[in-house]
Amino acid sequence: MNAMLETPELPAVFDGVKLAAVAAVLYVIVRCLNLKSPTAPPELYFQDSGLSCFLLKSCPLLTKEYIPPLIWGKSGHIQTALYGKMGRVRSPHPYGHRKFITMSDGATSTFDLFEPLAEHCVGDDVTMVICPGIANHSEKQYIRTFVDYAQKNGYRCAVLNHLGALPNIELTSPRMFTYGLNQDGTFLENPSKTPLAPSHSLSNPPLHILQGCTWEFGAMVNYIKKTYPLTQLVVVGFSLGGNIVCKYLGETQANQEKVLCCVSVCQGYSALRAQETFMQWDQCRRFYNFLMADNMKKIILSHRQALFGDHVKKPQSLEDTDLSRLYTATSLMQIDDNVMRKFHGYNSLKEYYEEESCMRYLHRIYVPLMLVNAADDPLVHESLLTIPKSLSEKRENVMFVLPLHGGHLGFFEGSVLFPEPLTWMDKLVVEYANAICQWERNKSQCSDTEQVEADLE
Repeated sequence: MNAMLETPELPAVFDGVKLAAVAAVLYVIVRCLNLKSPTAPPELYFQDSGLSCFLLKSCPLLTKEYIPPLIWGKSGHIQTALYGKMGRVRSPHPYGHRKFITMSDGATSTFDLFEPLAEHCVGDDVTMVICPGIANHSEKQYIRTFVDYAQKNGYRCAVLNHLGALPNIELTSPRMFTYGLNQDGTFLENPSKTPLAPSHSLSNPPLHILQGCTWEFGAMVNYIKKTYPLTQLVVVGFSLGGNIVCKYLGETQANQEKVLCCVSVCQGYSALRAQETFMQWDQCRRFYNFLMADNMKKIILSHRQALFGDHVKKPQSLEDTDLSRLYTATSLMQIDDNVMRKFHGYNSLKEYYEEESCMRYLHRIYVPLMLVNAADDPLVHESLLTIPKSLSEKRENVMFVLPLHGGHLGFFEGSVLFPEPLTWMDKLVVEYANAICQWERNKSQCSDTEQVEADLE
């Protein structure tokens, strides 16, 4: 009798379980999508100066809310995944010319050159020299989107293609991209022609000199300076490219000649400090590490003949067992320790990372420098952000911009679900460059006025 009386209550119990399950799923969704996170203007770190006051007035994006797409835009993981998988939506196809540079060790570096599509806001000749992220090149969608927007704002753009990153360009020496030191190269317009002899050639350059990426980036910058002697430069680096451009500028004062400003987006500043965080599962960094290592392995193995063929003179420290470990590597650190550091003449991974990071060079940069990171970037641990914060507290030329959202090179904008083709990052870099150009123009006009008044006296 009692059992019969209790039976009608069972559906209510089951409904309660369903409601609890739905509530649990909704809670997970809200947490994963970070829907409760507010939108706000980016945090700014800078010293009070005439330049910073001018930038705050001239760059509305620095003081306005960055509003990502409502449903998923507050998740740094989704922003990063969308950037990694599709780059951008409805990416344009800017038309450019590919240039070839013969380096002193026989390597052939390439970059793509895009002419401006409109007059610049101050009427000057300004070239953006752009360094993409790790294993990236000018054909990546996020680079195409940014270049197209910069062209339409009156900028000439030169985009470095990292050595070995383009699938249709073979390596001509046993070397591919890494961070690196700066040396001179000689440019070559037509790859079918006989390579020109480098103006500063090294007969048998030691491996520690042949450090890839700042070498190639420096050669591209030198080409632009020689070909367009009246142009001024805006230096831009994304992710790994941010490390490269900052290191390049800080290596020698001469590298900052004709440079108006520098912008670095989503870099990690210290490879040595970042390696520890990349092995942690916090924010799934270990998983991202695995994915990037897998991509690196594919690129290296696609050039196995040029790098490890029988005809190649490999470093003595590089053994066959190291090459076999490449196939089983599950992290960038394993690849760097077993292969990359040995290929470039370093005795330890610690030495390799210390030498290759821009951290020791940032204080030597004297041109206006904007460093941009997202607080929810799953690849850059928050402890690394103390580096740009500390720098901005000591140097008047540095501004550190830290929006709450954006992920790693995401920074998508949009109303609810679908993102816009142009990102907050694209707009901010061009807006900052425009402001710096105007700042330099105003300084020049003031100097001219003062000179005229002095002559009259």
